[in-house]
Amino acid sequence: MGAVSRNGKYRIVHYLNQFFGGVGGEEKADCRPFTIKGPQGPGRLLEKLFREGNADVEIVATVVCGDSYFAENQESVLREWIPVIREHRPDLVVAGPAFNAGRYGMACGAICSTLEPLGIPAVTAMFKENPGVDQYRKTALIVESANTVSGMEDAVRKMVRLGIKRLHGEEIESPQAEGCFEQGIRRNYLHADPAWRRAIDMLLRKIGGEPFETEYPIPFFDRVEPRPALPGLKGITIALVTSGGIVPTGNPDHIESSSASKFGKYSLEGLESADATTHQSAHGGYDTTYVNADPNRVLPIDVFRELEREMGFKPHPWYYATVGNGTSVDNAQKFAKEIAVELIRDGVQAVILTST
Repeated sequence: MGAVSRNGKYRIVHYLNQFFGGVGGEEKADCRPFTIKGPQGPGRLLEKLFREGNADVEIVATVVCGDSYFAENQESVLREWIPVIREHRPDLVVAGPAFNAGRYGMACGAICSTLEPLGIPAVTAMFKENPGVDQYRKTALIVESANTVSGMEDAVRKMVRLGIKRLHGEEIESPQAEGCFEQGIRRNYLHADPAWRRAIDMLLRKIGGEPFETEYPIPFFDRVEPRPALPGLKGITIALVTSGGIVPTGNPDHIESSSASKFGKYSLEGLESADATTHQSAHGGYDTTYVNADPNRVLPIDVFRELEREMGFKPHPWYYATVGNGTSVDNAQKFAKEIAVELIRDGVQAVILTST
C-alpha cells in the first residue's frame, strides 16, 4: 500500500550537504545540521520533475548538514535528526544526489538506511565509485548517477521515477531494473531447468567462447602484490608523489579541485622546504587552511631533505601531484601508469606516496 497524500500532496523531506544547501564549499563542511522550509537548490528541480510525473509533491523541509560534521558526528546526528525528519511526517525522504563526493555519499546512505527500518521510504543517488555505494547498497536504494554535478538532471529524474513507485507502494523486485545498484539479496524461486543443466550449459558456452553470465556475479578485487623491502636506502633514487593536491602557488596546470583529469610534474631543485609563498593545495576535499600555511604537512620536502642527508639516498629532482578528491578509479590508474613509466625511465627505485 502506498503513502496517502495529505491535501492532495505527498510530503517529502530532502537532505543536502553544505554545498548544495547553499551554505558554502569545503570551508563550511563543519556546519551543524539545520532545516530550511521548502525546497533548496536541487530540491526545486526535484519538485518540478515529480509534478511532471503526475505526482503532486511538496518538499516540506530541507535538512542541511556539513560533510565533515556528519562524518565526525554520525551517531549523534542520526540520533538527534532522524526524529526531526519524522516530525515532518514525510511520505518519502530524498537524499542527494551525492555523485562522487565520498563523505556526502556516506551521509546520504546512512540516513536512508536508518529511515527504511522505521517505515519511511527513502532514495538517494551516487556514482559507482562513491564509498557510500559499497557501504549502504544492501540497506538503501541507491540510484546510479554520473561522476559530477553535470549529471544532476539525469540523477534527479531517476530518483523521481523510483520515488513515485515508492510513494505508490509498488514493490521494487529488481533494483537494477530501476537504475539502482544491486543489493545482493538472494530470493528463492523455481527455475524451468535444474541447476545441473544450467551449469553444464554455461560451461559449454564458456568452452565454446560464447558470451555468458554467471547467475551469481563474482566480485572483482584489484590486488597489488607488495614489493620486497629494500636492503637499504644508500645510493638509491627516491621520488615523492602525492594525491594531496600540493602544487606551486597559482596552480599552473589548473588541476581540478575535484574529479581531477590531470596530474602535474614539478621541480624540487634547490628546495629545502615548502612554504606558503611557494606552494599551495589545489584539493577541494579537505580544509586546506593548515596545509596552505605549511605545505610540508602533505608534501614533506623538509623531512625528505633531512633523511637524504642522514641516509644517503638520491632524491628524484621532480615530484608528481594530483587531487584524489572524487577522482575516478579509471583516471587514477591512468595517472599511475603514466607516472610509473617516467619514474622507471629516470631510474627511480622507490616512491614515497602521500595523501591527506
